[in-house]
Amino acid sequence: MAEPLTLTPAAADRIAKIAAKQTRPAILRLSVEGGGCSGFQYKFDLADAPEADDSVSETDGVKLVVDPVSLDLIAGSTVDFVESLGGAAFKVENPQAAAGCGCGASFGI
Repeated sequence: MAEPLTLTPAAADRIAKIAAKQTRPAILRLSVEGGGCSGFQYKFDLADAPEADDSVSETDGVKLVVDPVSLDLIAGSTVDFVESLGGAAFKVENPQAAAGCGCGASFGI
């Protein structure tokens, strides 16, 4: 069994606001695709519902769903929403990543 993913309260709050604005369920799908400057990149989308084989975690009524293939690469990760002078973005803290790019959007294992 893969380690669960964690969605911080800040990320859950931001997802809830985005979903409400788009009149969609508060469900964030996190997936991993090949590419980016470090080999893999994170992809974020709103989902209408979890798939049958998704891993689902929930924080403050907001669900984070991940497919089994992506979960192998990001198990144990924390998804946060950070705001700084440089902008605002979702950030994945992945304990399995051996390398990453400066912007935090891609990683290598």
